[in-house]
Amino acid sequence: MQSLSRTGKDAYPTGMHVFDYLESPPKYPARPVCVLYGDEPFLKQLARRQLQQQLLGDAAEDTPIATFVGDVVRWRDLADELSTVSLFGGGAKRVAVVQEADKFVSQNREQLEDYVTKPSRAGTLILEVDTWPGNTRLYKQVDKEGLPIDCRPPEIARGKSKVPDDDRIKQWLRAWATSRHNINLEPRAAQALVNITGAVFGMLDQDLAKLALFVPPGGKVTAEMVQEVVGGWRAKTAWDMIDAACDGNAADALLQLDRLLQAGDHPVAIFGQMSWSLRRYNAAVRVFEAAERQGRKPSLREALQQAGFNDWPKGTLDAAEGRLKQLGRDRAGRLYRWLLDVDLSLKGTHSPEDRARFALEQFFLRMAKKEAAAK
Repeated sequence: MQSLSRTGKDAYPTGMHVFDYLESPPKYPARPVCVLYGDEPFLKQLARRQLQQQLLGDAAEDTPIATFVGDVVRWRDLADELSTVSLFGGGAKRVAVVQEADKFVSQNREQLEDYVTKPSRAGTLILEVDTWPGNTRLYKQVDKEGLPIDCRPPEIARGKSKVPDDDRIKQWLRAWATSRHNINLEPRAAQALVNITGAVFGMLDQDLAKLALFVPPGGKVTAEMVQEVVGGWRAKTAWDMIDAACDGNAADALLQLDRLLQAGDHPVAIFGQMSWSLRRYNAAVRVFEAAERQGRKPSLREALQQAGFNDWPKGTLDAAEGRLKQLGRDRAGRLYRWLLDVDLSLKGTHSPEDRARFALEQFFLRMAKKEAAAK
């Protein structure tokens, strides 16, 4: 067993984002315990692959990785895996990944706290969790001894609120388009793609792969091409659905939802796109209220811009302002809570597709004009 405390210039930044890690992996060598936290599975996948590459080098593609599911793995089995010397020799480490590890962490917190301070020399533990509370002893130990990587969409502070960092998302998207798909994504094209798909990184990657089929290697992708190739009827239907819900037109939103489901779209994928878009309305309310507390007369348009809305195509800001007024401060201010409720239900009680559909339908009814009048 060994202790690998980090201090001074060897310390990693608290809450390091996955983008920072992927941009310069040598700055952040893997530690015996690594935690990938957040609700974005594609970013976790990228971080996990990079960690495996750091640990195993050229053998990363051929070396089997022990992968466990948090709901069923026992601490004893995981500890045995981590302490067993690799059969491949040559100093190669064992790598054990626990996916969906939130329940596992809760049930084995004391064992993990002991392990972080005195990990096995033979293996590396990678925990993948959705939540990683900063007020726990385990969080502080991993922050000091291990490698925690924030795998959520990046955010930026606006006053006392945090909103999606669209500029950083677009910067990553353009770099990823070049390095992974060998295409040149123009700035306006990146904006159009984020507008259509939302900050759902797995879907963004699929859209880039689709765009790469329409240009030669290294070719330029324009905003018009994104609208034509990616912004097909499904994307249009999804945005029509979100706009109808924000307009309070639940009947139209439910009709568009039915079309998407009938076409084979999964409720979880639909929720990912609408969640990214709707969170911005909640962020706008927070910006608005922060300005009020500072004694300023806030502007809805300014609040929406700070929350990540832009006026492209022209008229987008005017439409968003009207929808925010329709929602009202009270309901728009509770969107985060409502979205969290739906997210938890889709991962639990409403994970079957028929029940997932019901969860989305209930959410749209909460946003309806009739519901607003009843409050």
